[in-house]
Amino acid sequence: MASDYTEEHIRSLEPREHIRLRPGMYIGKLGDGSSPDDGIYILLKETIDNCIDEFVMGNGKQIDIEIDERFVRVRDFGRGIPLGKLKDCASVINTGAKYDSEAFKKSVGLNGVGIKAVNFLSEFFEIAAFRDKQTKGITFGQGLITDEMKKAAKSSEPSGTMVCFEPDREIFGTYKWDMEYVETMLRNYAYLNTGLTLTLNGKKFKSKNGLLDLLEENLDGGEKPIYPIIHLVDKDIEVAFTHTEQSGEEYYSFVNGQHTTMGGTHLAAFREAIVSTIRTHFKKQYDAPDVRSGIVAAVSVKVEDPVFESQTKTKLGSTHMAPDGETVRTFVGNYIGQQLDNVLHRRKETADAMVEKIQRSEHERKEMKGIKKLARERAKQTKVHNKKLRDCRAHLNSKHKLADESTLFITEGDSASGSITKARNVDTQAVFSLRGKPLNSYGMSQKVVYQNEEFNLLQAALGIEDGIDGLRYNKVVLATDADVDGMHIRLLAMTFFLQFFPDLIREGHLYILETPLFRVRNKKETRYCYSDEERVAAINEISNPEITRFKGLGEISPDEFKFFIGDNVRLSPVAMPPKPKMITDLLTFYMGKNTPQRQEFIIRNLRIEADLVEEEDAA
Repeated sequence: MASDYTEEHIRSLEPREHIRLRPGMYIGKLGDGSSPDDGIYILLKETIDNCIDEFVMGNGKQIDIEIDERFVRVRDFGRGIPLGKLKDCASVINTGAKYDSEAFKKSVGLNGVGIKAVNFLSEFFEIAAFRDKQTKGITFGQGLITDEMKKAAKSSEPSGTMVCFEPDREIFGTYKWDMEYVETMLRNYAYLNTGLTLTLNGKKFKSKNGLLDLLEENLDGGEKPIYPIIHLVDKDIEVAFTHTEQSGEEYYSFVNGQHTTMGGTHLAAFREAIVSTIRTHFKKQYDAPDVRSGIVAAVSVKVEDPVFESQTKTKLGSTHMAPDGETVRTFVGNYIGQQLDNVLHRRKETADAMVEKIQRSEHERKEMKGIKKLARERAKQTKVHNKKLRDCRAHLNSKHKLADESTLFITEGDSASGSITKARNVDTQAVFSLRGKPLNSYGMSQKVVYQNEEFNLLQAALGIEDGIDGLRYNKVVLATDADVDGMHIRLLAMTFFLQFFPDLIREGHLYILETPLFRVRNKKETRYCYSDEERVAAINEISNPEITRFKGLGEISPDEFKFFIGDNVRLSPVAMPPKPKMITDLLTFYMGKNTPQRQEFIIRNLRIEADLVEEEDAA
């Protein structure tokens, strides 16, 4: 009622309180460290960004990072924060040197929040500055000062700044650093800042050739370049790209040293400029998808006062290179138009290889057009009678209020799909039933997606035939048995998505449903256990327990299934490996031809049933 809404209900939060209450507004999602965009990595990035800005301004050529379980230490060798402003820089919002455009014209961290968010979201935070043979340090706990040096002390340490922190378990819960994600972050910093050395627990990261090194290392052992990588460098832009025989597009995009994983205006400008330049040079109006098919590119620009679409800075929103300056589109277009045209005139072999690739892509697209038409007609004919998909009401590509909750469970066989279908929420949960083991699509062309009825129907159910923008479900969940056959089906499905729809994984839409292995119960209590450890704990805590081992999803009744796909659902995200080469290596080894190496691996890791029974008895 209106009478219940008074002045007492209006509350102003201090910045520290607000950041701790609404951390997602500042660092995106929290997460547990299993995804590269989880909050703990954003805290590390915000800390390193300050060090990078010092290097960019010509101060300090090394940054040392140490990570030991939860503890993180970052030390740079720049000028060091002015000692009298140390507390303000660490704890007072909108305080910093980056508002002075002369000092930090093309900086990443422009809003004066980053390092403060790290402080407020850490259970332990220490900052120390070394400057002019003096030092001063302050220690915080959850953003509140716990110890402070009131006066500067003498120091023999070289100038610079040191930050130590431990992300707060009250905020982040149980988390673990994945060092592969950290190493990828540091490699990117090295590629974008030639001459800078970064160390992680003593391991060095340094690049001599910038984005050229990035592409060469990521293509090493994977897709082979059709022509030598084209590498263009100027004051505010660096570009490296080539074509491979793959059919998709792959980009690494950066703004002011920040990895803009979602792209933005600079990447859109580059994609447009490549097409227009190639059309002009070869004097032919090639279709844009044919020009970009198989392209692998890295693009970095420096923008004055960049505008990002979120605090985590994953997508550039700026349309101009600088306030009142030329547009990003014009700047990138003019640069690529001139420089790439020069390269194509000088390197005839490169130009010939490029146009041959474009023509092959054009031929494949036209060939696929007929296959797609037949597949669409077949899909229309079978849609009414298709028992594979039990759809839901809300879809991601609709304006439904529950669109973000839309989920598709991909199940193994009719028994499991029947249980989930009966237990699901018909508003937000759909079910697609696979017919046994799907085809191993590794090494096949995209034709198989249309020629294989099951793949074609799955693609149509997901709505991704024309790209990820049409995706109908926010979460796509592989729901297979936790046995050998179920694991195999899971691998075959993941191979399909990695081969033809990697963006589904890259943008965090693919998950694996964790289902209980055991039910431990008595007349008063029932517990579902997802591991042997949980089973043993339940047996010890429940008197006279009855123990049931679930061999497959089909054995779980619909009444029980509602507990596993409802509010307590356990989903494990399928994460993209940090380097494309790792994807190629994994797929080749596990899904490729049955090589002697794979046979040896299977023999070495083979465990027979008697061994497993002995282990269970021992537990």
